[in-house]
Amino acid sequence: MIKQETVDKILDAARVEEVVGDFVNLKKRGTSLTGLCPFHNEKTPSFHVSVSKGIYKCFGCGAGGDSVRFVMEHEKYSYPEALRYLAGKYHIEIEETERTPEQAAAQDRRESLFIVTNWAGKFFKETLWDTEEGRTIGLNYFRERGYRDDIIQKFELGYSPEGWTALYDRAKADGHKDEFLEATGLIIRKDDGGVYDRFRGRVMFPIHNLTGRILGFGGRTLKTDKKTPKYVNSPESEVYHKSDVLYGLYQAKKPILDADNCYLVEGYADVLSMHQAGVENVVSSSGTSLTSGQVRLISRYTKNVTILYDGDEAGIKASLRGTDMLLEEGLNVKVLLFPDGNDPDSYVQKFGSTAFKAYIAEHQQDFIFYKTHVLLRDAGNDPVKRAGVIHEVVESIALIPDAIKASVFVRECSVLLDIEERLLIAELNKLRIGRAKKADRKMEQPQAQPQEEAPADNQGTPVPVARVSSDLLHEREIIRILLHYGSKPATWEEGDIPIAPLLLSGLSDVSFDDSACLAIIDIYREYIDRGELPEERVFIAHRDRTISDLAIDLLATKYSLSPNWNDEKRKIYVSHESERLEDLLYGAIYRIKKRKVEQQIVKIREAIKEETDAANMEIMLANYQRLKDVSKVIAEKLGTIVVK
Repeated sequence: MIKQETVDKILDAARVEEVVGDFVNLKKRGTSLTGLCPFHNEKTPSFHVSVSKGIYKCFGCGAGGDSVRFVMEHEKYSYPEALRYLAGKYHIEIEETERTPEQAAAQDRRESLFIVTNWAGKFFKETLWDTEEGRTIGLNYFRERGYRDDIIQKFELGYSPEGWTALYDRAKADGHKDEFLEATGLIIRKDDGGVYDRFRGRVMFPIHNLTGRILGFGGRTLKTDKKTPKYVNSPESEVYHKSDVLYGLYQAKKPILDADNCYLVEGYADVLSMHQAGVENVVSSSGTSLTSGQVRLISRYTKNVTILYDGDEAGIKASLRGTDMLLEEGLNVKVLLFPDGNDPDSYVQKFGSTAFKAYIAEHQQDFIFYKTHVLLRDAGNDPVKRAGVIHEVVESIALIPDAIKASVFVRECSVLLDIEERLLIAELNKLRIGRAKKADRKMEQPQAQPQEEAPADNQGTPVPVARVSSDLLHEREIIRILLHYGSKPATWEEGDIPIAPLLLSGLSDVSFDDSACLAIIDIYREYIDRGELPEERVFIAHRDRTISDLAIDLLATKYSLSPNWNDEKRKIYVSHESERLEDLLYGAIYRIKKRKVEQQIVKIREAIKEETDAANMEIMLANYQRLKDVSKVIAEKLGTIVVK
């Protein structure tokens, strides 16, 4: 187990904006940073990061937490795994207490798969550099392709030996289990029970996740036998989902953010060559069709995508496929084709880095205009085909969510297609109306509840989502005041005592029904008994999800006051609740007490209806009147008039 002192060091060092910023393109908005939520699909940012509070919160899907929670949720790590990742990021040495054999054996399956894939990556890399076979075959191949040693090292390229069980034999010697070697696809089991290495005799391209851990591999054969597939990839596993991975994104995250543009290529070699040419904001779909998951990955870092494909007929058609998802996501899509059947890899190798960069800068064009030119060229003078081109182009424009951008394309394409702009607009509107009607019909059909994460109890078991009651709102208001102002001085009281003990002393006769609210109250009381006050982090990083979720919900703020207010120039002043803490404090106390008293009145009223004993009836009526008097006093304190 990781020592608490080490955990505290990690939590102190892990700035939420830096951790989240490795995965999400954050932009300043008021006092917060905002970006597209990585936990659900959205086009308008609802994901906020509060630097001052050290938390993130999505007001779309409800996800929220601190740096550790973000890494856990995003990378599907356990709590210790997330701490180790952050320790590595901030160069903090992990100090652990000695684990028992039972604890060591209790590593979860997912972590075991990562251990195996990362071990395999190291094995392939060592084989490439440290063995005669690896240097002669694998390293020579990479160098003959023109790749420098620093690029080979940067992408952790490797070589899998030709032997049928070379990897398997080493893995068994190092203590790895068949179960995990097979689950990650490193070995294949034969019908007779024997095994062999999946990637034998291939140069290896590790595929990393966003934190740099190896998910799987692509292996290229060096044989010319047509019966042998050129590339073999790792199969889908619990840690590797091809549709949610882009090759090279781990190395390209920062360059994409810096350039505000992502180059999308087809293969591993294209990525390597472009990096070697000094163009690092590049990723690959690894030879597969672009997926919605990959598009969402790109959109986290930039809204600008340039597709680079082969200049042959197949490349031209490939550039027309998969772009609808990019347009629908609101991305600005450009296309560039290389001449004479070249791809990015071969063009760099043939003409060099300078010519490559110049060609990209001069020849990329907007996808809509490119598609229009290509389809018109194929249609020729055939009027029927030209009509089909118009429909196809308008269908692509209809996917663009930005109305202004779409109108610009309509105007430009009307000239290219030699057709009146009003006709294109009419066709565009017809498509949009049709889609809207289709969406309405879909909404009218019985739908399953949204796939939002349900709240969980202390054991992590999902519980039903219920409407927040007014009772719960009153209890949460108490907790909100504690979290925001608990350590602030009550300046209206003698001695300026902190608000937390003053608030809790006023609630000594109030019981809390919500377990999370009660838990936070109890934590505050424990600290106050020791003469201390808990920091926000105690609740934000609490291991009980119900407590941390509640704390984050109450601390997160979607809106902030514009700097244009409260300045001398405009003479517009807006008060903040922190300026009237006395009213806020006692208002919350009286409101929750009034609500609790009203609940007791209702209970007694119902009991009176059922009571038949005269003596008991008299006692109950006396209690009822006493509660009514208390309710009236509280109402007067609140400055309200109760009409019954």
